[in-house]
This record gives sequence, C-alpha cells and structure tokens, in this order.
Amino acid sequence: MEEFRFSQHLGVELASMETDRVTLRLPYGEHLGIDRVGGGAISALVDVAASCAFWSNDAIGADARGATIGFSINFLRLVTAEDLWATATVRRRGGSVCVGDVSVRNKGGDEVAIATVTYKLSA
Repeated sequence: MEEFRFSQHLGVELASMETDRVTLRLPYGEHLGIDRVGGGAISALVDVAASCAFWSNDAIGADARGATIGFSINFLRLVTAEDLWATATVRRRGGSVCVGDVSVRNKGGDEVAIATVTYKLSA
C-alpha cells in the first residue's frame, strides 16, 4: 500500500490481506468531512481498497501496471464522524481486466456503501 501515496494522505491503514482480498481501515478525521464522512472520501477508500485487492496476488509481477477503468457505488446510509472499513474482493481476473466488489462498513458493522470496480492490470 506504500505505493498509493493518496491513501497515505487520507490516512488509510491495511487491516488484513490475503490473496485477492484486502480490508482497509479509514480512521475518521475532519479532513474527510466535519462530523461526517463525505461521499468523495468513501469513493476514494473504495478505489484504494479495490486496487490493493487486484494487486494482492503472487502472479502479479513487479513490472505490472494498472489503473481503475471505472466503478459503480451505492451509498446506503449516512456516515457520521467514525472510522470505516472497506473489504475488497476480486470477483474475476480476466486477461487484463479485473472486476471486484467492495463493501464499506462502519464501526458497528453496518454496511454504508457497496461498489463494483473494474480495473485494467497488465501483469
């Protein structure tokens, strides 16, 4: 995750990682929104989590390059000033296009957003 400098700016932390699946934590800070977390911050967390999941496979070489093609996100509930966890899972790896799902939850375990992410990865 150290390659994702934007995630460092947001304060994103790696909570767990296994092949094709990661969980990231986004600690709340006022830079994410006063008394709540803005949709842009949640969207950024989704993108970072999905990117990490797509790269979390031993078959991906050091010379690989990748970029998000697009994603669809649904916000399910308002997020007050609290930490968030995003779990990203690779649904399918194609020749160079990957698809994954991301679930974002609050401290109480309530799902606050869900997303499907498409990513181009040249291994």
